[in-house]
Amino acid sequence: MELQNATDSAIQRQSLTSAVADRLREQIIRGEIPEGAQIRQDAIATQFHVSRIPVREALRQLDAEGLISIVPNRGAIVPALSPDDIEELFSIRALLEPEILKLSIPHLTDKDFSQAAAILRKYVIELRREDHVSAWGRLNWQFHSILYSRAVLPRFMAVIRNVNNSGERYTRLQLYLTHGIERANEEHHKILELCRNRDVPAACTLLREHILHAGQSLKEVLQQKRTAQADSEEDEGSIS
Repeated sequence: MELQNATDSAIQRQSLTSAVADRLREQIIRGEIPEGAQIRQDAIATQFHVSRIPVREALRQLDAEGLISIVPNRGAIVPALSPDDIEELFSIRALLEPEILKLSIPHLTDKDFSQAAAILRKYVIELRREDHVSAWGRLNWQFHSILYSRAVLPRFMAVIRNVNNSGERYTRLQLYLTHGIERANEEHHKILELCRNRDVPAACTLLREHILHAGQSLKEVLQQKRTAQADSEEDEGSIS
């Protein structure tokens, strides 16, 4: 695997381990390091101009978050999630996120609503540009996290963030492959409106449905995509 932007990648300050983890996490979520890719410590160390020690610690951190798997004799691998894995991740989100939204809504401020609305406006613009697909998952999380922020449950939020990290590259795929952009926009605006109106039950119900639909639609399209890919590879094998 060839890593991008080897020059000008030196990390300046802050914890080297955290900084390397942040860089790698971003590359994985954006799809710059694709599923199935092997992450080599020496290549990362060279790219970021650091020793292998913070790279090794960063990989352990990402392994704990579920973003990579450390496989004996192979090293760090970005796992390819199966359709059932995707459904499980979205089911976990559907259980956890309405609970934290329920606790947050009564304490959300006008500033919070303005920030969430501003992110949605930017989100709508970015969704019209397929060349900006890398921003979709990030903006989706920013919108949701603002609505959850007033629950003030940092450990709960850390769990939700880890689940979102594991599935964020698939959130982009869900929008891209299922053509779910219009529905996602409509539901995001409706969730925000319900939060403004302090309608806790309706907001939480819609959020749960929003997450479950995204997971189910992505599971179906991934199944179709990977079945077609397997059939293609089988046909190529029979021809050769």
